[in-house]
Amino acid sequence: METKPRADSSVIETLADLVRINSVNPNYEGGVNELELAEYVEQFFELRGIECWRQTVFPNRPNIIARVAGSDATRRVILEAHLDTVSVQGMTIAPWEPTIRDGKLFGRGACDTKGGLAAMMHAVARVVEEDLVPDCDVWFAATIDEEFSYRGVWALCNAPPLEAVAAIVAEPTDLQGVIASKGVLRFKIETIGKSAHSSKPHLGVNAIEQMAQMIMALEQDTRQLAGHQHPLLGPATCNVGVIRGGVQVNFVPDRCEIEVDRRLLPHETQAQVLAGFQQLLDDLAQPPHAINAVMHPPMLTDLPLETDPREPAVQTLVAVLAELELPTELVGVPFGSDASKFGARGIPSMILGPGSIDQAHAAVEFVDCQQVLTAAEIYFRYLMRFR
Repeated sequence: METKPRADSSVIETLADLVRINSVNPNYEGGVNELELAEYVEQFFELRGIECWRQTVFPNRPNIIARVAGSDATRRVILEAHLDTVSVQGMTIAPWEPTIRDGKLFGRGACDTKGGLAAMMHAVARVVEEDLVPDCDVWFAATIDEEFSYRGVWALCNAPPLEAVAAIVAEPTDLQGVIASKGVLRFKIETIGKSAHSSKPHLGVNAIEQMAQMIMALEQDTRQLAGHQHPLLGPATCNVGVIRGGVQVNFVPDRCEIEVDRRLLPHETQAQVLAGFQQLLDDLAQPPHAINAVMHPPMLTDLPLETDPREPAVQTLVAVLAELELPTELVGVPFGSDASKFGARGIPSMILGPGSIDQAHAAVEFVDCQQVLTAAEIYFRYLMRFR
């Protein structure tokens, strides 16, 4: 097998087509459903005579699944990429006009994650075009809703329960193999006071002042996280990202709320972390603080990922990267992805794709075209090498 990636301009042409299609998640401003992009992916495979079907998750929001038969139909390898993007708010380039400059393709989703999507589509198509038969069945899945609450991949994994021997998820990793990622809990804490006129504040209980004490206690609690380091992910983190409170300046505010983003390490469970926050609230309810606060159910949860590097699925990826003279060090990332949902099904899962996470969601989003071509080669070789 040749040791350098094929120079295939059709991969970049497909990427440009994908970027032209608005697929901002409908839960964000300016969003649409993913149907138009899903139809493009579906037609890509149908035109090549590759088995393809829809999995309807919500009306006009289907996952698209393509299959290439392997010599052993009892074993399945999955390539997966999401269809949706984040909002285009704040972008300083035309989001749906793909432009190539200095070897980079610019546009919303080019990096996260239409570059990986195009590369996976062409890797699967190449297996058929070259009349090859992989050892395992190959599934390619283009899923909805990754940028909001992962409901596309949850449907893929659980309706009916999915089985596979390996999964690679396309996210911008600069072509590094990722085997660990943090989980996330997002939830609200609300302090409850008593309203009064601002000229007689002693008659009320200021919920914003209570929240100030709450945030200081959270900050102190967060410092302790640095004492527990994961070898690939570092420490867990906690961030207060939103605060709301008060009605007008001459009222003593009776309500204040914050939104908390807590990133989990693989050894942590959501129940344990939430119990820790509840204990903090219980402690602050006692004198001298006497803070009346409630923690609301999580708005979003996601599992951490930790795949054993000794898994054959991982070692195959390392071998492919070595063959292409790419870095073989396995790393962890702080961001979430669809990969942890495959991991929760017991499927050895990895994250790898073109582009840098620093360009994802950015005002000027782009992906390096050569990385997209190299990603297509990695995915193709993986499908043909995995036993």
